[in-house]
Amino acid sequence: MKISAFTFIRNGSIFGFPYRESIRSVLPIVDEFVVNVGYGDDDTLEKIKEIGDRKIRIIESSWNDNMKVSGYVYGQQKMIAQFNCTGDWAFYLEGDEIVHENDLQKIVDACRSNLHDERVEVLAFDYIHFYGNANSYLDSPGWYRQAARIIRTSVRSYAPDGLFWHVLTDKSKVSRYPRAAHTGAMIYHYGWARSEEEMNRKSANVQKYWDKNHQKIDYREIDQMIIREFTGTHPAVIKDWLPNEKGVFRANPAHNLTRREKKHRLMKRIEELFGLDLSKKHFIPLKS
Repeated sequence: MKISAFTFIRNGSIFGFPYRESIRSVLPIVDEFVVNVGYGDDDTLEKIKEIGDRKIRIIESSWNDNMKVSGYVYGQQKMIAQFNCTGDWAFYLEGDEIVHENDLQKIVDACRSNLHDERVEVLAFDYIHFYGNANSYLDSPGWYRQAARIIRTSVRSYAPDGLFWHVLTDKSKVSRYPRAAHTGAMIYHYGWARSEEEMNRKSANVQKYWDKNHQKIDYREIDQMIIREFTGTHPAVIKDWLPNEKGVFRANPAHNLTRREKKHRLMKRIEELFGLDLSKKHFIPLKS
């Protein structure tokens, strides 16, 4: 069995991504790591080369800045990297996603145990979204709690954007979400733990790919009720990157809930009453 990993990144240093930590977090269990580096304005390419691991294979690419529909340029760049993977499985990580060293063997075991089960097209992970600092995470159906991140390379797939996959059926023109088994592992998402300055710099640059105008992000303008204290351990590879703030992140006490936040509060109550998970899933869970 061979496991590939892949990602795409552009201006990762300018935007504050822990992209080197992300790559390093899974190097122990993969046979190759394909990195699609977009031509940019910083030292991202050099920083990746400095990792100095023979498993890393770098592709350089140009982004189509005229593609401004639903983030499809992200899907294009994702698939450039994926189509260069040569393993049985292809493990996709975004530049702000880290795998804990305690979960590495679970991932290998899941790949091995599902290798010959053709029903399983992708492998899914639980998610923890850190917010504001390294001590706080978000618990809301508005933030996806699970996502597929490993796909079988023999599956015909494409990415509508960078986040998820569609697979083509035998009729070719019809697509659906992929069928998934769970790895039992977790992805640690740190994008919203970087500084507000870095987040706004990134947003101002990438919103154009969704044909949207950038609106200034203020971390404090959020529903305090969805912020939880993180009491676990962070992956060892990310510890030097983490912000130094202490305690749980505090939102603006005068924050006015948006219509979307009010909807998610209601969904959260329903989840608690009936033991449900109403967060969005871009895959079809297989019954074990």
